[in-house]
Amino acid sequence: MKKTLILLPVLAVIAAGAQAQTAPAAPAAAASAPEPAPSPLSANINLTTKYKFRGQDQGNTNWISPALQGGFDWAQNGWYLGNWNSNVNFTNASIEMDFYGGYKGEIVKDVGYDVGILQYYYPQKTKVIDFNVTELYGAVSYDWLSFKTSWTVSNDYFGIGESFQKGVPLTTRPKGRNTLYFDLSGNYPLIDKLTLNAHVGYTRYASDLRNVKDGAGANIGVPSFYDYKLGVTYDLGSGFSVAGAVVGASKRSFYKNFFGADVNQTRAIFTISKTM
Repeated sequence: MKKTLILLPVLAVIAAGAQAQTAPAAPAAAASAPEPAPSPLSANINLTTKYKFRGQDQGNTNWISPALQGGFDWAQNGWYLGNWNSNVNFTNASIEMDFYGGYKGEIVKDVGYDVGILQYYYPQKTKVIDFNVTELYGAVSYDWLSFKTSWTVSNDYFGIGESFQKGVPLTTRPKGRNTLYFDLSGNYPLIDKLTLNAHVGYTRYASDLRNVKDGAGANIGVPSFYDYKLGVTYDLGSGFSVAGAVVGASKRSFYKNFFGADVNQTRAIFTISKTM
């Protein structure tokens, strides 16, 4: 936050008169008005052809399944709070609401850090599977490159353990706690207003979710997988931008069977955004 107050008192003293008398000083020039402080509040909204989270479809698996997304942020002196929302297509859940807060700062010039907590919340009139997840995260960045680790501290990870318990069925629910996600991302400016966006991520499931056994003792747990993104963003000015990217994930055949659809398939995604 920057606040500049410019005060330039100018005293003009006019000396004159044959009698060596001093004329009264001219009045001080009016002080410049202070620049208004930047608002700690901001908002964003975007329309995308498909919403993928960590490489996986969050709607249907058509090439185009539009999502309207947006949220609000408050930031001051390094502290921040925010909310982000998107339509999704889960069992009995149509909205994802994310609530987060944390602190970010700079270690040395061009080297930053960010730590916080994030709650994924999916309101449901009748809860079939509890998709809600809580994560702690920490990130470091250098110039245009960043690395972030997210750690699941809630009991389950997007309802996967509960799905196993009800679907196999199991007498106890496999825990999703300690699932980790590693995120290496870069946003490199190519030319004026055009930025290259690249990302690779890795989801490492908690051992409980990786080692689920069926009634015959065979391992039917979910395998860890990586996801990727490569695209560009163009700044249109006045807070508007457009972006295009190719996004997908590994282990397609397993997750196609697990979810009943090819949610990890590579897709071309286009987005228009506005920040306020």
